[in-house]
Order: sequence, then C-alpha cells, then structure tokens
Amino acid sequence: MANRTGTYVAFDGLGEKDPTKSDFRYYSTIQAWSANKNIKFSLTNSHEKTDAVRDTSKRTTLYARIQERLKSSKNMLVILTKKTRFTGSVLSYEIEQAIDTYKIPLIIAYPEFSSILNVESHSDIWPKALAERINNTGVEAIHIAFAKDCIMDAITRFHVNGEHLSDGKNYYNRDAQIKWGLIR
Repeated sequence: MANRTGTYVAFDGLGEKDPTKSDFRYYSTIQAWSANKNIKFSLTNSHEKTDAVRDTSKRTTLYARIQERLKSSKNMLVILTKKTRFTGSVLSYEIEQAIDTYKIPLIIAYPEFSSILNVESHSDIWPKALAERINNTGVEAIHIAFAKDCIMDAITRFHVNGEHLSDGKNYYNRDAQIKWGLIR
C-alpha cells in the first residue's frame, strides 16, 4: 500500500457544471480553512496528490484517478446533504472503493445539521452504496456535523493508522458536541 497520509474528500457534484450549485461549495470551504493561516485547520488533501481530472475526462480515467487517490488516503471525509443522490453519482463509486477495496474509515459530515446524536435519523440521505455497507462488520464510520473543529478532530483521530471505530454508526457524544458549540 502507498504512503497513506491524505484525507480524501467526497461529495455529490449533483451533475452541476456550476460548482456553487452543488456540494462542491463545502469542499471549497474545507480548502479555504486549510489555506487560511489564521485558522487552525490542516488537511493533507488526497486530491492534490495526483493530476487533476477534468469534467470531460473519460469515466475510466476518472475511476483510475480515484483509485490512485484512495490508495494514498488514510481516511475519507464524505459530505452528505439532502440533495445527495441515492444512486447515479461518482460518490457511490468512491464510497464502494473506500470501504470494499481500501478499508478506509469514513468521516461522514452533514452540513445541514448542527449536531448529530441519532445516526439513523439521517439514513434517508445516505447514498445506496453507504446504506448497503453501513451495518457490515469491519466498516468504520463516524457521523458528524459539518463544523471545523469537529472535522479536524475526526480527521486526526480516525484513520487507517489511528484510533479505530467500533462500527459504521459512531458519533461524538453530547458533551463533545457541547464543547464545540454544536449544542447549546
């Protein structure tokens, strides 16, 4: 296995050409946090470790690049919203590969929710690939709010060489979420 140091960020582009109309905006937020010297947030972005893929690239080229990036990733940050498609997006392929082939822990972030205390209550927005795998033995995932401190904690703790998660339905306890200001 390659040197696994990156975090692979996955989201549904929703078939949009305009990134501001898709979940790409959340990926852009993470990039901005990481680039800002005044914000304590550091991300080794797996997408920056390989050549860029254009929207016009063939699917085989895209899938090969995804596999290359996943091979060097220690974890995957999956961004899910109410618009995330159940099937038909590249996100499904990314989740399948991360879990089935590369055994990468998932950090599942929900931008539309301020806190996550009941994982099952969000199952209606899980893509089919995630829904089919989340209860399987060996799947490691933590479900979190899309909040800088929460994401940073999860990225640094839960990865192939870090702390292991008990199953696919973990979340931070109420006290941790209060500490981060997610629950008042």
